[in-house]
Amino acid sequence: MKKSNLNLDALKPVFEKIAGLTRIQRILICVATVVLIAAAFGFFLYKPKIEDMAALNEDITSAEQKLATTKRNAAEYDEYREKMDDAKARFEIISQELPATEEIPSLLTSISQAGSASGLRFLLFQPQSESRKDFYAEIPVRMELSGSYHELGNFFDRLARLSRIVNIDNCSTRRQNEALDISCTAVTYRFIGEQASDN
Repeated sequence: MKKSNLNLDALKPVFEKIAGLTRIQRILICVATVVLIAAAFGFFLYKPKIEDMAALNEDITSAEQKLATTKRNAAEYDEYREKMDDAKARFEIISQELPATEEIPSLLTSISQAGSASGLRFLLFQPQSESRKDFYAEIPVRMELSGSYHELGNFFDRLARLSRIVNIDNCSTRRQNEALDISCTAVTYRFIGEQASDN
């Protein structure tokens, strides 16, 4: 009891001071008190919720950006797949023109037969060491032949019509009586693909 009396006695001068104020001043004090209580209530109760809402809005924005990126990637997927299929098809065509290891002897035989069928006489037919590139190897064949210009042209035409790629390098000719001495290198190619990474 003494404690409550002390509290009321301490507040008595405050109440007397408020009682001495005009009616408008008392109303303003009440309104200010209510506003302060509402502000404190709002600060402590709603501020965390507002912060949570801001965090959720950021999450929503981030999710929307990811969704937009995913949709864009999905739209481009068909285009990438089509390009990949085209690249595979081109690769298949090229790899068919580059024989595998087991086909090299028959290809060399085809080159030799093309020369003989053209009327050229082989003085030398010497396969050299292969030279590896990215996904293929070059196989040079040193040749020395004897024949006419017409037979040489016929030979080059036959090589061009082979199903495999054969290039002629370092070709030189020298007139020897009524024939030509021909020196050249036929370069053919072998597909090595994934085998290259194994070595």
